[in-house]
Amino acid sequence: MADVDMAAEVNGSGHPWAAKSVEGWIIVVTGLNEEATEEDLQDLFGDYGEVKNLSMALNRRTGYVMGYALVEFAEKEQAEKAIKDTDGTTFLEKTIKTDFAFAKAPAGGRSRAPADGARRGGRDREASPSRR
Repeated sequence: MADVDMAAEVNGSGHPWAAKSVEGWIIVVTGLNEEATEEDLQDLFGDYGEVKNLSMALNRRTGYVMGYALVEFAEKEQAEKAIKDTDGTTFLEKTIKTDFAFAKAPAGGRSRAPADGARRGGRDREASPSRR
């Protein structure tokens, strides 16, 4: 993600780099209060559209929230509005940050090896035993 300009504005969209997951648009929420619940997040993000999925990581030892959550929306516009309205706001006495969880690969990135097993560039060394 370091090669992607995440602040770029393209065609009026504030997140041209954002990538859709298999089923929807996932935003990551960081800086959560350790006592936040899924209901709290559902109430906060439900105002922006249907929350398809919500996942909060819990500390196994304490049972408290690890400080982040993933919230999935069906539509990109809903996720963008949620990010715009909640990023940097105070939620349960802590400032939260919100952004898209996935980014598109930069253009011209590394590609996979050819299916025929032919090598194109790279180091001069023998193939692994499993690839011979």
